Amino acid sequence: MESSVRSPNRLLTSLSSADFELLVLHLKTIKLVRATVLFEAGDPIKRVYFPHSGIISLVVGAKGGHTADVAMTGCDGVVGGSFALGAGFALNKGIVRVSGEASIIDAARLRKAAAASVALRETLFRYKQAMLAQAQQSVACNAKHSIEARLARWLLHSRDLFVDGTLPLTQTFLGQILGVQRTGVSLAASNLQKAGLIKYAWGRIQITDLKRLERAACECYGKVKADSDRLLKSS
Repeated sequence: MESSVRSPNRLLTSLSSADFELLVLHLKTIKLVRATVLFEAGDPIKRVYFPHSGIISLVVGAKGGHTADVAMTGCDGVVGGSFALGAGFALNKGIVRVSGEASIIDAARLRKAAAASVALRETLFRYKQAMLAQAQQSVACNAKHSIEARLARWLLHSRDLFVDGTLPLTQTFLGQILGVQRTGVSLAASNLQKAGLIKYAWGRIQITDLKRLERAACECYGKVKADSDRLLKSS
């Protein structure tokens, strides 16, 4: 089977034929419905998700009910894969932010496959490191950068995960990503639109000037992307 037609998920496509064969008979395709909570922090990991499309966020909570998205996964990776590396429960809440589809596999089955393949374990470990780097950078980003720069960063990251050129991102979603009120998101989005970098209407955003949006974003976008590329280039 050609790797290019194996799966819409890039991590699955990156696997060797032997490693993919360990998983393929146990994969099932499901719909990812926006706002669905896949697991809560502290829940046992029962299923592992390899998104084909859409976006899944890892969310942390704080006192007062405030939450913030610290990492996002799309067609580039896996959600819950840490179970195969020994984690028994989720450290964060997992929620579908943008609807799509995913391949799922029983967590115990993935763990068994990882035990049989050093290469598969290494791939899952590298992706775990990439997600950790993304989460750590998000903490620093939220503390030091403007809402506008952070919004530009997350729009670029969403574009990397979402194949369609138009991003189905509402102000509520963006507020949850940035950990700010909708008014702050509205002002930042309005400024980017007035500058000609995006078009925003009815919960859909089109990036109209990619190069200038990259310049408007904080350095966190480039750093996270470089870290991810370095960690996953051999997977």
